[in-house]
Amino acid sequence: MKQLLTFVVALSLVSVWPAAAQPNPQILEPLSLTLQQAETRLLQRNRDIQSAQRAVQSAQAVQLGATARPNPQVSINSLNINPHSGLGAGGLRDKRVDTSLRIDELIERGNKRGLRMRVAQQLAQASQADLGDTTRQARVALAGTYYDLLFAQRKMRLMADTAQLAEAAQAKANLRLKAGDLAASEVARIEVDTLHTENDAQQAYADIATAQLALAYLIGADDAAARLRAVSDWPALTDADTGLALETLIARRPDMRAAQARLDAARTLRDLARAQRTRDISVGAQLEHYPSGIDNTVGVGVSFPLFLGNHYEGNIRSAEVAVDAAQDAVARTHARALGELNAIRNALQVSAARLQRYQTGLIPAARRAADAAEFAFAHGAISAVDVLDARRVWRSIQLEALSAQADYAKALASWHINIQPEQE
Repeated sequence: MKQLLTFVVALSLVSVWPAAAQPNPQILEPLSLTLQQAETRLLQRNRDIQSAQRAVQSAQAVQLGATARPNPQVSINSLNINPHSGLGAGGLRDKRVDTSLRIDELIERGNKRGLRMRVAQQLAQASQADLGDTTRQARVALAGTYYDLLFAQRKMRLMADTAQLAEAAQAKANLRLKAGDLAASEVARIEVDTLHTENDAQQAYADIATAQLALAYLIGADDAAARLRAVSDWPALTDADTGLALETLIARRPDMRAAQARLDAARTLRDLARAQRTRDISVGAQLEHYPSGIDNTVGVGVSFPLFLGNHYEGNIRSAEVAVDAAQDAVARTHARALGELNAIRNALQVSAARLQRYQTGLIPAARRAADAAEFAFAHGAISAVDVLDARRVWRSIQLEALSAQADYAKALASWHINIQPEQE
């Protein structure tokens, strides 16, 4: 029994203070994080957030490019070159070559440049909102993973306390066996029940390792996963403000703002597609030189397209379909946000009521029943079967209460993040 207690306590130390079993404290010192500290690392190192930041930068670059005007075209042409008579005597200026220098500039009409700039701005706003939504989701995932780690750590401590109680009960049972006051079969049952705590401790250790890996990925600390330790306490049971208008919350959610920005961009792109029917013109100026004693000549020109084969019906229809798709995306995002907020609010209300029942009723009652059973068994008033049942109930109630606390903590964090989704 002492070996079992040592085993459980050792697992607890390894999971909560991993450096205790390692030789190099500089490399393997425990990385203790509060939830706020973990969130700071998340915002700095999370890969999904970094990817969303790159998308914002890319959209800003596109926005910068949309402000540019078409570049003028310069052309130099040499004509009337006779390969048989040569170019003539004299310098380059006196050669018998008809040379022209021409500059053409495209003039866009129909506010095409302004529409491109507006589309780029709207898509940049959508990318910025995407970054906010990615951050919101990452924060929710972080809170869940952090409290999973805290739950596993507390479960490990509970297993250590259970093993200590089992050792004391086993010692009493052995004394009663020697005194002939307890049957060997009952002592064996107590030993079997005690061995179950070893399996629970092993599972708790595995849960700690799993939560550490998940948390390490979120905060970009994969090389320090085994050293992570959650040190924040459980949030107190409080009355959260769940009466907020869901439509107000939905309107300011970043995923909703991103969908709306993309709808605005789709409408602007439709206007841009329609603007293609407004003809652009190209104006040019030309300087021509020929060494014949005649002064240099100049010329101007204008060119524009004739809409004989393409009236841009396909482009316009495609843009109109894109607007319809963007409207569908807005409706879909709204429905998803409404369902998510309802689910989070319900989870918070249910978990709060469940936790309160454990704290005010189940835990105290189960504690009194377990203490009474242990006292009665120590004095021979009940059998080993009865005390084992009482222990199992007490252990189960403790684990359920711990699970209820973790569920409430995750629901509360998710609600707070979703009612104020973006970091200030």
